[in-house]
Amino acid sequence: MQVHADRVSLDGPHGPLLPPTSLRVAEGSLTVVHGEPGVGITALALALSGRLRPTTGTVTADPAGDLRSLVAVVDAPGVSEPDEALTLRVVAGEELALAHRPAGKPDVQAWLSAHDAAPFAETRFENLEPALRIRLLTELAAERAGVRVLVLDTPDRHTSEVATWTGVARAHAERGFAVAVLAATTPLTALPQPPARIGAAEQPDPVRFSAPEAGSATEADAGNENETAEGDRA
Repeated sequence: MQVHADRVSLDGPHGPLLPPTSLRVAEGSLTVVHGEPGVGITALALALSGRLRPTTGTVTADPAGDLRSLVAVVDAPGVSEPDEALTLRVVAGEELALAHRPAGKPDVQAWLSAHDAAPFAETRFENLEPALRIRLLTELAAERAGVRVLVLDTPDRHTSEVATWTGVARAHAERGFAVAVLAATTPLTALPQPPARIGAAEQPDPVRFSAPEAGSATEADAGNENETAEGDRA
């Protein structure tokens, strides 16, 4: 499956938030997006997830589906980021409950143990290392039933170590998720692949890390391309 934003723009009460932007996020692939720090990047994340209606343009899923159920926005400033004063145990419990997973204290402890985070259960969220924060919030978002797209909102605001979020994003793409990382403070030269740019219509393709599921729209597209290529050779 894939999510396609076609010339999406968003206006706020005091002016434009997001200039017309197109991009594609595909299963088993990573899309990196780069823009200036500010609310425009989070506005794009919320548009991709169906939580903000674009002023112009469209956001569609293929196959068709409910974007709010398919897309999870991870750690969006002022939107889905956890309360920094809460402990990891409390945050994990809230996220598991949101995912309709068992969320009692023993369940949370078991989840944290399975994700190599049990020693940090009572640590305030603000004191977690960025690598652990990014990994656990992404894993928790991936627990939600029906979620196939993960949008990591400016993980680079927590760390200048690009590998910290690149590894997490690639690992989930390898698991078959469609993954987008919205970056703001990372220099373009330090990004792991050519990025989609805020305000642009022509964008690089997502970078694939796993094969599409059998019968998916992406696989069908690839088959059509192969047939066309064979016909051209003939």
